[in-house]
Amino acid sequence: MDHHVKDLSLAAAGKARIEWADADMPVLTSIRERFEAVKPLKDIRISACLHVTTETANLMRTLKAGGADVVLCASNPLSTQDDVAAALVAEYGIRTYAIKGEDTETYYAHIDAAIDHRPHITMDDGADVVGRIHAERPDALEDILGGTEETTTGVVRLAAMSDDGALKYPIIAVNEANTKHLFDNRYGTGQSTIDGIIRATNRLIAGRTVVVSGYGWCGRGVAMRADGLGASVIVCEVDPLKALEAVMDGYRVMPAVMAAMEADIWVTVTGDINVIDSPVFDAMKDGAIICNSGHFNVEINIPHLREKAVSVREVRPLVEEFVLADGRTVFLLADGRLVNLACAEGHPASVMDMSFANQALCAEFMVASCAEMEPGVYEVPVEIDEEIAALKLASMGVEIDVLTEEQEKYLSSWQEGTV
Repeated sequence: MDHHVKDLSLAAAGKARIEWADADMPVLTSIRERFEAVKPLKDIRISACLHVTTETANLMRTLKAGGADVVLCASNPLSTQDDVAAALVAEYGIRTYAIKGEDTETYYAHIDAAIDHRPHITMDDGADVVGRIHAERPDALEDILGGTEETTTGVVRLAAMSDDGALKYPIIAVNEANTKHLFDNRYGTGQSTIDGIIRATNRLIAGRTVVVSGYGWCGRGVAMRADGLGASVIVCEVDPLKALEAVMDGYRVMPAVMAAMEADIWVTVTGDINVIDSPVFDAMKDGAIICNSGHFNVEINIPHLREKAVSVREVRPLVEEFVLADGRTVFLLADGRLVNLACAEGHPASVMDMSFANQALCAEFMVASCAEMEPGVYEVPVEIDEEIAALKLASMGVEIDVLTEEQEKYLSSWQEGTV
């Protein structure tokens, strides 16, 4: 099959939404125009496993404009926008394998379809394609030049593979670019996570106690947005430096079991497993809403929650009520999957503009430089980061100062001190 989407009749609606997002992605648009002219990805096969959203669609259009032969599959069973998937196939001629709500078997069948494309470049959002290739499809390795990875979770997996000597090709950690994690993770995740919670529950944030597990850039963003809406924010951390930063930012910091006694809404953004586990469930306040905005749905111990529950029912779309033996209720959003994508639309286009500009330029860089790169995880070249920041500022009409020759000389010298 050359595609697998829910309904091609949704394509017109998807195209309109893709165009709406494109209007707020000027950096990626400028890259697309250059790619169209110079074709830096000519005859390069790219298999992308990303969230199938309007913003991702514009990245796929950019890669295709650069001459690439692109296949896209979903990186999460609940994050696909079915009208966008239809439009990619019917309007843009991009083979797409993604259906919102697909089961695990279909999810991995779609990943296998992307691997069957025999990619030269892989693009991952969580490292599922890379993991599948190394564990079960090593036949695909012979064609691969390199790859990119979009998420914190994926970079952690790839770093572990590299440390074990298991990673067989070079991958650029797009997530580590400053123009990605400082903006996408903080402002994108912060806004879209709160958006997903509100859409799913229609609960007022003001006056509630919101607990955030993890104070990386995503956690900072969620805490900041919850605080801005009037919530009392508690942060749970294992890193003393991040915990100290959260205190200095004005939030209460405490262990998860203590936070459970106060939490009205709980968001996990750690990238680790069983962050909300049995002791936390035992201490949890009646009526607590729990959700996850990390990549995989392992941050909440959902199997344990199901085991403890005496009844489970869906009370709203993507909102499950778990009644525990002592009568307390816990509400789980989106089966613990990415709440910002499952219950809302993910990050706004203007912030994904920078993230996907990194993806496009890193694909170009990988094609040009892979011969000199050994297997491993690489940072985004600083020149790409700076170019994207400059393009974003220009698109916003913002000008900045330029160092004078005297200032540049001073910064590169050591002779001058106290005058």
